[in-house]
Amino acid sequence: MKKSVDKDHIDNDKRVFKDEKDEQLEQYRHKNTGPGKKMTNENAIKVSNDQTSLRAGRRGPTLLQDFHFYKKQTHFNRERIPEKVVHARGFGVYGDFEVYKSLKHLTKAHFLGEAGRKTPVFVRFSNFIGSKGSKDTAVDIRGFATKFYTQEGNYDMLALQFPVFILADAMKFMDVTHSVKPNPITDVPQATVAHDSFWDYVANNQESAHMVMWLMSLRGRPRSWRMMAGWPINTFRFINEQGKSTYVRFKWIPRLGVHSLLLDEANIIGGVDPDFHRRDIIEAIEKGAYPEYELGIQLINEEDEFKYDFDILDDTKLWPEEEIPVQSVGKLTLNRLVDNFFAEEEQSVFDPSNVVPGIDFTNDPVLQGRAIAYRDTELYRQNSANIEDIPVNRPLVERNYNLRDSYQRHRIDVDAVTYHNNSLADNTPAESTFEEGGFVHYPEKVQGHVTRELPSDSFYDYFSQARLFWNSITSFEKQDLVDTFIYHLQNVKSKSVRQQNVEMWAHVDREMACIIADNIGVDRPQATNVPVTKSSPAISEANTPHYAYTQKVGVLIENGFNSEEVRNTLDTLKQYGVFIDIISEKLGHVTGSDGTKLKVDGTFTTKYPVLYDSIYVVGGRADNQARFNQDLMEFIYEQYKHYKPIGVATTGQRYLQPSENNNLLGVVFAANNPNFGEEFVGAIAQQRFWNRT
Repeated sequence: MKKSVDKDHIDNDKRVFKDEKDEQLEQYRHKNTGPGKKMTNENAIKVSNDQTSLRAGRRGPTLLQDFHFYKKQTHFNRERIPEKVVHARGFGVYGDFEVYKSLKHLTKAHFLGEAGRKTPVFVRFSNFIGSKGSKDTAVDIRGFATKFYTQEGNYDMLALQFPVFILADAMKFMDVTHSVKPNPITDVPQATVAHDSFWDYVANNQESAHMVMWLMSLRGRPRSWRMMAGWPINTFRFINEQGKSTYVRFKWIPRLGVHSLLLDEANIIGGVDPDFHRRDIIEAIEKGAYPEYELGIQLINEEDEFKYDFDILDDTKLWPEEEIPVQSVGKLTLNRLVDNFFAEEEQSVFDPSNVVPGIDFTNDPVLQGRAIAYRDTELYRQNSANIEDIPVNRPLVERNYNLRDSYQRHRIDVDAVTYHNNSLADNTPAESTFEEGGFVHYPEKVQGHVTRELPSDSFYDYFSQARLFWNSITSFEKQDLVDTFIYHLQNVKSKSVRQQNVEMWAHVDREMACIIADNIGVDRPQATNVPVTKSSPAISEANTPHYAYTQKVGVLIENGFNSEEVRNTLDTLKQYGVFIDIISEKLGHVTGSDGTKLKVDGTFTTKYPVLYDSIYVVGGRADNQARFNQDLMEFIYEQYKHYKPIGVATTGQRYLQPSENNNLLGVVFAANNPNFGEEFVGAIAQQRFWNRT
């Protein structure tokens, strides 16, 4: 993907993007600073002193009549609202969705009805386990929630970075959440599943096996939200204008491919830059490298519901893409940051029951529970039933309803009639028929006895698709998966829980379970894996697109560098849209052989090797040469250990020497290499060199 980076960026005073949602939000934006602006309190009274309290005498007590202090302090005391129980740590951005082709033959949903039709969106990325203050890079389930501001009302699509969920029935959602949260006695550990209760839950609720395979894999540690797929996990229906139903699952496909962090990288980044994913998406949007995703759909005809060896309503099972192909139907582009994090991101609300005509529920047991749980959570959290009046949640289209009152009611309804049916207002607001765009539930035939049974016996097949996952990944992905299992289970104190897990994972792959057992101090398992030989190449990250575009390169440089060589290299990197940080001994500038100056973006004190996808080793003359060389070698060691590409300038060649112990795969040298820039870009695009020694 060869593309120049647009230097324009979003500025709150000069907005670059305008769509219907942006224009709607304009009426709520307020600027408090600027020439001539005088401070007032919330009642519009001008403030004469905002620094000291009113007191009785210079050394006397503060007076109760100091209403300015009272209002300022009490408002501050109430600035926070309860954080979400799950997905508390999040970040949201705006964008638009453009449909490629009309889907009228499948759904009457307006936003999917015409090629080229654009719909404003708000997207929130989030982590499941940790609190608001936890780290971005935890091994965790991630949310990818999209609010479409359609002409028929808001449609919320709530996705995860995995195509499957950890449970098959919403009844168990509280239990799995309690198991992953910190110990209720010590409140430790934060934002991780490396503890006893989670793995005790897994071993004793084995429908979790498939999703835990995804969680422990590279997929559980995205390199970036821009490089993370998203699946809403649930099975929905498309309903067309003739009332015909088609089962559908959705998928967000990142244009940059799906890429991940190693466990070691993720753990270190969580300490040195807990906001890593936030910074990444902010930088991309500000540089005009807007994150893009294609929306894919998988379709199953009503008459084919029971055609497969899995139940299509079971959220612990994926729909293999080789059997049920993914069709790309539209593109999501994220191009605008929020103006205020609390007002927009923190108060944003997503709800699976926010559907539009043409998209309906199925009897998916998890979806049925989610349709209730999300709304109730936010009613508690926002302390109001008026959450759709908050600007970020407000639909674009007219709303007419008989709902009234509750906390924080801003809308002034002037109707005397607030009920249905009525004669005083000609029975308005009136109902709409299916043909008029009214939401009508699909008239599915339902029969049977009231029961707590799961929908089919295949729901109890816990290991076939977990084995499918194992069969589908490459050797380096398997090694990473096993290492991640070992890391987490070595943190489990209970030997019984560790042993139970080894027995469980033997059903997925006996050899894998034996390796885990040998490393966590328990006996090898008695069980063996299920006899599944199928694989799905779509699961492996080895088959994802790879680009140099927006990969981040740290340039390790000091004074006296070869100006022409470095300038040509940096120009080539920029031509391909590579992000560059100049890293040196101290802030300021470094000067090349012909007087060329480069502005330093960061120092070895503030930057760490794990924050970069690649490094360009230039070297040079430093004030403290020994310390500079030491810091530079640390960068090289970490990058080499993590299989990342390394470019070496002629002046940096002495820092990397071949030996019997290394093959220098992915290391590109500039010396006597007229194609260095292009070769370095090619290495950056490959991203990891797994056969490096």
